[in-house]
Amino acid sequence: MSNQQHRGGEGRRQYQLVADRIRALIEEEGAGPGTRLLAERELAAKLGVSRPSLREALIALEIDGRVEIRGGSGVYVCAPPAGSGGATPSLGDSPAELMQARAVLEGAVIMLAAARVTKEGLQRLEAALAAMRAEHARGSKPIEADRRFHICIAEMAGNPVLVDMVGALFDGRHGPIASRMSGEAEATQQAWQVALGEHEAIYRALEARNPQVAAAALSSHLQASHGRWVGEPIEMVVNGAVSP
Repeated sequence: MSNQQHRGGEGRRQYQLVADRIRALIEEEGAGPGTRLLAERELAAKLGVSRPSLREALIALEIDGRVEIRGGSGVYVCAPPAGSGGATPSLGDSPAELMQARAVLEGAVIMLAAARVTKEGLQRLEAALAAMRAEHARGSKPIEADRRFHICIAEMAGNPVLVDMVGALFDGRHGPIASRMSGEAEATQQAWQVALGEHEAIYRALEARNPQVAAAALSSHLQASHGRWVGEPIEMVVNGAVSP
């Protein structure tokens, strides 16, 4: 089966398919500009999709100019932009799919890294963690230091290909939907304070050279990170096991 078939008809991503269903619902109900859509929980139930999938679809529709998301108020229909087509365009990878891919890849990487921990590797990891703390203390978002932390773990695994893959998946956060979701979730210092604690737990597990604890700490961090993006966790697959 091709990658396109895996993603759904002709390579369309899940958020596109859900967004198309929302557009069809708007047309079927004759909802004009300014009409407020059903509350998120009701709309997800009506469409039979998860709330994280619904959120990705609504953000895709907002970027496409079809709806406006007003925080604390709801989602409102907009007049279709001139020249817009009948299907939701691709806006890059789904944040949920990116996080699941990271969980699978980095879960395997950290198991390998834990078996190959060196004093120098731990020093580089601690330096990245210290940079995260320093940027957080200055009121900045320590995204680059966060990236370096995950790259350092991949470097300890000793495989340059894995280093490149970890970096590429981390950079997926800059896609249109992912950046919109992460930007809102990471706007507070409290969110980064929690994330720092998660990184510290990963560091301590590697320092103890405990592969199972390290993998569990990483899975917990990635699940919590995505939960902060969408408001609830998703299932993560790490080394063949699914964590709720």
